[in-house]
Amino acid sequence: MTITRRNLMCSSAAAAAAALSAAPAAAAPGGAELNLLFDTLFQERLRDTPERATLLGLDKGPNADLKAKLRDGSAEGYARTKALTTDQLRRLKAFDASGLTGLDRVNYDTVVYALESSVRVQAFAFGAPAGFGPSPYIISQLSGAYQEVPDFLDTKHVIAAAPDCDAYLARLESFAVELDNDTEKLRQDSALGVALPDFVLDLSLTQLGQLRVPADRSLLVTSIARRAMEKNLSPSYAQDAARIYAGKIGPALDRQIATLTALRAHANYDSSLSGFKGGKEYYAASLHYYTTTRLPPQEIHRLGLEQSKEIGARLDKEMRAQGFTKGTIGERLTQMNHDPRYLFPNTDAGKVEIIAYCNARLAAVRPKLPAAFKRLPTYAFEVRRVPLATEAGAALAFSQAPALDGSRPGLVYFNLQNSAQWAKFDLATTVFHEGLPGHQLAGGLALSNTGLPLIRKTSGFSGYAEGWGLYAEQLADELGMYDDDPLGRIGYLKWQLFRASRLVVDPGLFHLNWSREKAIDYFVTQSGLEPGSAAREVERYCTLPGQACSYKLGHNTIANGRTRAIKALGAKYDIRISTRRAWTAVPSRSTFSMALSTATSRRKRHEPR
Repeated sequence: MTITRRNLMCSSAAAAAAALSAAPAAAAPGGAELNLLFDTLFQERLRDTPERATLLGLDKGPNADLKAKLRDGSAEGYARTKALTTDQLRRLKAFDASGLTGLDRVNYDTVVYALESSVRVQAFAFGAPAGFGPSPYIISQLSGAYQEVPDFLDTKHVIAAAPDCDAYLARLESFAVELDNDTEKLRQDSALGVALPDFVLDLSLTQLGQLRVPADRSLLVTSIARRAMEKNLSPSYAQDAARIYAGKIGPALDRQIATLTALRAHANYDSSLSGFKGGKEYYAASLHYYTTTRLPPQEIHRLGLEQSKEIGARLDKEMRAQGFTKGTIGERLTQMNHDPRYLFPNTDAGKVEIIAYCNARLAAVRPKLPAAFKRLPTYAFEVRRVPLATEAGAALAFSQAPALDGSRPGLVYFNLQNSAQWAKFDLATTVFHEGLPGHQLAGGLALSNTGLPLIRKTSGFSGYAEGWGLYAEQLADELGMYDDDPLGRIGYLKWQLFRASRLVVDPGLFHLNWSREKAIDYFVTQSGLEPGSAAREVERYCTLPGQACSYKLGHNTIANGRTRAIKALGAKYDIRISTRRAWTAVPSRSTFSMALSTATSRRKRHEPR
């Protein structure tokens, strides 16, 4: 679909988007025109990524056709996406912003900044926008249509009537095409020298193997069969899905598996990006994209070492108060991680117990939130387990935003492939990070803010989102969530130390050429991370260079900003006002941006822990 044709379809859809965005009537002279332009840009991006319309609950009315489509990952599709990003930036910069003030100016600067960051990353010939953001690899354990589409169709594609089933089948047809598109892009990138590390290939092949099952066992088939039956719809939909899977999707999966297997025969474990042209430059661009800072890798590495020492001293004090005195911090944490007193059974029943405990923590923190916030999101939130088909390569925990209309709750996912990777004292702080007052609160406030255009509600920056998640963990402690749970406070500080360690490890991998094994060992010895969890983390960083740095760098900026506010305002300081204002701060080109963020800017929308 060309941009011209897309523009022709924008007039009526933009009106619907404008009604949803509900920009203030008292907008400055240039504000009304800017909001109209924002609506157009938002609609163009929606039509470029149809899954986004479904995730937001906007695949209806003038956008109803999008419910039957997936994003075009062909060479032509990527070219259109890049051209669209460049053209949107051109139009925004051509807009006369000289008269904009207040929130209008913030909105303008934020969207310009986001588009500039995207243009910078899209300039590379290899890679593609992956689940959590840009990745040098079109297919990995975290990226690719194979990894994203099945769960999306099962949990996000609503089936209420026959047309929804027809749209599902159309998306199944497209899925087969997208699998081949990814395979072709993989071949093209390989020809440029972009080589996936052997362990990334192994994880990807494991997950592809779990997806490649007989039609009657495929989630893609059983999902529509179950849901069509629940709505008393024709059983022919399940039969059609099985036919598409057997005739098109299965063979496309086989071709992708064969291509990855052939690459595996010549792969090595090098993940530094130094082995192909443009790798070093890609890391710099990706690091800036995720953190919005210009800090050089060596400075980030030094900062990580410094902050790890500071947090470690706090953690040591808390552990000693609870009787954990022998060994290094890493050794003591390792002992606690394996203490049966703090572990749930690694059984189906134990995994159910973990999810129930996490939902109870989510419910317990909600009544305390008015002490820190004047406005709270009205959306429902809940904790679930990562789907079995993708848990082998999925992050330890992540968050997915609710549908804009509230038809789907905000979701927090825990990876329970091995329950022993989650000590009980680790769970609460993760719930606060991913749920409330973390990602779900931030995303819920953004989506329910009637004073923002949709383009601001549904886009964001990893530095802000993950920095806020870490600040939310701190805020939960300040709200008293650990007053009767000292081990939970140890878990909170453990994960703060872990995030500081990320500042050490990520530049270690991509600037200092650390091996995968050295990075894993650092987490185990310095942060007490369980080896399997450490491996999963390092493997994730190797797929998403730079993203791991966004957490602590973002938290530093938010915490430092609050410290400055307290110092400046003294007795007049009100934390409820400071957090409210954080939503609309202007992004900076040299420091981390505190722009609005949700977790909805991806095909399978979620932010990893």
